[in-house]
Amino acid sequence: MRPNKSNRMMPLLMAVCVVIGILIGTFYANHFSGNRLNIINSGSNRLNNLLHIVDDQYVDTVNIDSLVDRAIPQILADLDPHSVYINAKDVQKVTDDLKGSFSGVGIEFVIREDTIHVQGVIKNGPAERAGILAGDKIVSVDGKVFVGKEVTNEEAMHRLKGPKGTKVKIGVIRYGQKKEKVFTVTRDDIPQKSVSAVYMVDDNTGYIKIKSFGENTYPELLIALAQLSQEGFSNLIIDLRDNTGGYLQSAVQMANEFLPKNRLIVYTQGRKSPRQDFKSDGRGSYQNIPLVVLINESSASASEIFAGAMQDNDRATIIGRRSFGKGLVQQQMSFPDGSMIRLTIARYYTPSGRCIQKPYVAGDDKDYEDDILARYQHGEFFSQDSIKHTGPAYHTSKGRTVYGGGGITPDIFVPEDTLGITSYYKEAAMSGLILQFAFTYTDDNRIKLNNFTEMMELSDYLVSQNTVDKFATYADKHGLKRRNLMIRKSHKLLQRYINSRIIYNIMDEDAWTQYLNNDDNVIKAAINVFENNAAFPKAPETKGKKKNDKVAFKEQKIPHGDLNFIAKA
Repeated sequence: MRPNKSNRMMPLLMAVCVVIGILIGTFYANHFSGNRLNIINSGSNRLNNLLHIVDDQYVDTVNIDSLVDRAIPQILADLDPHSVYINAKDVQKVTDDLKGSFSGVGIEFVIREDTIHVQGVIKNGPAERAGILAGDKIVSVDGKVFVGKEVTNEEAMHRLKGPKGTKVKIGVIRYGQKKEKVFTVTRDDIPQKSVSAVYMVDDNTGYIKIKSFGENTYPELLIALAQLSQEGFSNLIIDLRDNTGGYLQSAVQMANEFLPKNRLIVYTQGRKSPRQDFKSDGRGSYQNIPLVVLINESSASASEIFAGAMQDNDRATIIGRRSFGKGLVQQQMSFPDGSMIRLTIARYYTPSGRCIQKPYVAGDDKDYEDDILARYQHGEFFSQDSIKHTGPAYHTSKGRTVYGGGGITPDIFVPEDTLGITSYYKEAAMSGLILQFAFTYTDDNRIKLNNFTEMMELSDYLVSQNTVDKFATYADKHGLKRRNLMIRKSHKLLQRYINSRIIYNIMDEDAWTQYLNNDDNVIKAAINVFENNAAFPKAPETKGKKKNDKVAFKEQKIPHGDLNFIAKA
C-alpha cells in the first residue's frame, strides 16, 4: 500500500514545529535573562513594552501610574520649554485662573503661623453673605480642627472649594475675641477677574490694568471702557506689565477693538499646522483713541500678541522694557484618566512676520529659565543699548524698524532705577518680612483702618504713622538687624512697599494699583506721550532731517509679583 502525501509530510511538519518551539523558548529565555530586548524594536511600541516589562518583572512592586507621571514631563521637556504634562489632580487648579469663575466660598486668604487668615472677602459672595469678615482666622472646617502643619494652600482649597450649592461649616476666631464662631457657607460661582484696575489717571487719561487673558477678559474690557467713557476719557493706557498671557482669542478680540478693518493681528504656523491669520473686522469702537501699551520682562504670550499687533500696525506706542518672548502655541489634549498635555503645535508671528518666541535649546531648560536673570546681569533692565537683538529686522506698516529674536521691544524704553536700593531693602523684600509686618499691622489696626474709604486719605494717614520705623522695629525682632543708614537711604522704597501692602489688605487690588502708579515713571512716560500728541507712531523721518532726541525715563520698582501668594477659595 502506497503512503499518501500527507503522511510523507508529517515528519517535516513536526520538525518545523520543533524548530519554532526552540526559537520561541530561546527568545523568552533571553527576554527574561536580561539580554538585549529584541521585542523592543521600534520607537512606537518601546515605551509600552518597557512599562509592561517593568510591571511584570521588576524586583519590587512599582506604581506604574506614578512612574508615568514622572516620565512624561521629562519626555516633553526635551521638546521645548512650554510643552507640559498636567496630572489629573492638578488639572482643575491650572485651568481655574483662566476660567471666568470657579465654585467656592469667596475668600482670599494667606497662611501665617500655620493658620488661615482671611485676607479679603469677595463682595456679595457666599462668605460675605454668611457673615465672614476680612481678618478672621479660620480654625476649623466642617467641625474638624484645621490648624497646624497640615494647613497648606492646596489642602485649604481642597476643603473650601466644592460644587456649587454644597455647604461647608467654617469656624473662625475674630480679632479681639477668644470664642470660635461657626458660619455655614453655601458655595457658589466666584468670578475670576482679569481686569484688576480701572480709573482715570488725570482728567483726560483712562487706565486699564489687565493681569491675565481669560475667558471673560474681552467683556471685562468693554465694561471698563464704558466706565471710562462715562468719566470722559480721551486717552487710554493699557497696562500689561506682569501679565503672563492666557487665551489667544481674548488677545485677538481686544486688538480688534482698536484696529481698522482687515488688519492682521497675529498668525500661527507649524509643521502640521498650516498658517492661520487672525484679522480685524472693523467693528471696534475705539479705533481712533490715542493708546499707550505698557509691557515689561514678565509680559508674555497673549500680552505680546496684543502689544505686537499694536506696534506692527502703528496703532499705539509701546512703553516699558522688552517682553518675555513666549511665542509657542500649545494645544490641550486630555487622557482618559483626566490628565492632559499641552503640546506645542505652532508659533506666533506678529503682523510684520516676527516670531515672538525667544531662542531656546531643546532639552536645556536651565538657560531658558535663567534668561530674565541673564538680562538683568547683562544690563538690559538699565540701558536700552544693552538689549540684544538676535533676530533680523522687520518693518511696521509705516516702515518703522522692529526686531525679531524674541519678545517685543518697546518704542520708549524705561529703565529700572536702582536709586535707593540697599542690601537692607532687598532682604526685607525678599524675606517676606514686609508682607508679614503689613498683615500684622493691618490686623492690629483694622477697626481704625476700615474707616478710610479713599485710597489717598489712607495713604496720607499711613505716612503720618511712620510705618517704616514700625517695620524696622518689627523686623529687628524677627531676625533682620536694624540698619539706620540703609533705612534712611531706602526710606521711600520701604514706605512705598509697606504702605501699598496695607492699602491692598484694607481695600482692593484697584486701590493697590492706583497707589503704586502715583509715582511710577512708566505712567509718567505715558502721560508725556499723550501731552506731546505722540501716541500714534509716525513713519521714519527721511534721510537728512534731524531726528528727535531720545527721552530717558527712570522707574523705581518694587516686586510686583508678590500677589501670587494670595490664594482664593
